[in-house]
Amino acid sequence: MSEARSGPDPLSVGSWVLYDLANTIFALGVVGRYFPEWLTEVDQPDSALALVEAAAGALVIFLAPWVGARSDARGARVPTLRITTLIAVGATAGLAAGPVTMTLILLGIGLVGFNIGSVVYDALLVDVSTPENRGRISGLGVGIGYIGSFIGLGIGVVTLEVLGWSFAATFKMLALAFLVFALPAFLFIREQQGIEATPAPRFRDVASRIVSSWRKARRYDGLVRFLVSRFLYTDAINTLIGGFLTIFVLRELGLDGPFVTQLLGVAIAAAVVGALVAGRFVESLGPLRVLRAALLMWMIAIASGVTAAVTGQTAIAWVIGPLGGVALGSTWTADRVLMTRLSPPRHLGEFFGLYATVGRFATILGPLTWALIVDLLGWGRRVAMGALILFIGLGWWALRRLDDSERDWPPEDRLVLSGSPAPPI
Repeated sequence: MSEARSGPDPLSVGSWVLYDLANTIFALGVVGRYFPEWLTEVDQPDSALALVEAAAGALVIFLAPWVGARSDARGARVPTLRITTLIAVGATAGLAAGPVTMTLILLGIGLVGFNIGSVVYDALLVDVSTPENRGRISGLGVGIGYIGSFIGLGIGVVTLEVLGWSFAATFKMLALAFLVFALPAFLFIREQQGIEATPAPRFRDVASRIVSSWRKARRYDGLVRFLVSRFLYTDAINTLIGGFLTIFVLRELGLDGPFVTQLLGVAIAAAVVGALVAGRFVESLGPLRVLRAALLMWMIAIASGVTAAVTGQTAIAWVIGPLGGVALGSTWTADRVLMTRLSPPRHLGEFFGLYATVGRFATILGPLTWALIVDLLGWGRRVAMGALILFIGLGWWALRRLDDSERDWPPEDRLVLSGSPAPPI
């Protein structure tokens, strides 16, 4: 019987951090910034983006727990990360190169690959950190990851504004950058060998696995409460960074693309600082306190955007940048550390599948709520932003009395050591 390694090596840590940078190029460079602008250019309604994100979210809800459980069963997560990332990269490279409908379908495929890859990526946090430094490593990943947003914005500025290239060419360059920065994770992350391989769950059992995973999660104190809260606040956050903040600034505040780029640049810089600082506070104060503070900042930031629209004082919108950025970096830093504290090591991939599931279900409800308020009811984007504040407030309230202390897991919930290498996925 072999023993697990005493700790992660620096190359694994660096490669894991770089992947966060890579997928942020997609999340904010493609989905958050340039795809919404392309959508505006081709005169598509808000509901077009909402429906694509909702459809992709539905698929992730169905697939994420199965993929997570499969990675647990096989004892290896990096191979799955490679496959899902390549799907997202390939789809991104084809955006805006054909008819509008085809581009919307490709975005949906890219979102599915990106989000399922995030399931196994987040679960790899335990392989590149120890309980003592997990907050710092998570914060480092988020903080350095947001440099990917600068890269994504920079690519767009150069290709669209300096070189005068098309959106199709811009998306190809963003896809290439995504791939380049993901490669170290494919090659150099060393998983903590010692998870005993077991039979992988069958695809036809996906529905039953989802039900089984939720029943299993109920056995662990605070886990379901946290997942419910995560659904509520992620509903609002993912709606904003999923392109609707860009649409709000362009169409509701009447500002132009360069302003959006500047605003996002300030937000990204703040997110880097927020993530790194939050990592330290996660270790000293615990992830729960940091997360609740971040959610309060979110509510203030969104309220400032609504105030700017109501009063016509667009300068107030600058509050969204620094405050929202700090909140964004702090949220993701604390959120996944809290998940690792509430989840037993033996089922970490499976429960991160649920973690992704609630995030994607929120991605269905959030955009559809936005589309309902804006396009169907005609109440306007200001009311839609107010609805997002309500979701975050409910998520903040749901976190009360949660215990985020380190667990002393019983033997059956710990990693099972094995002398046999894990089979490939």
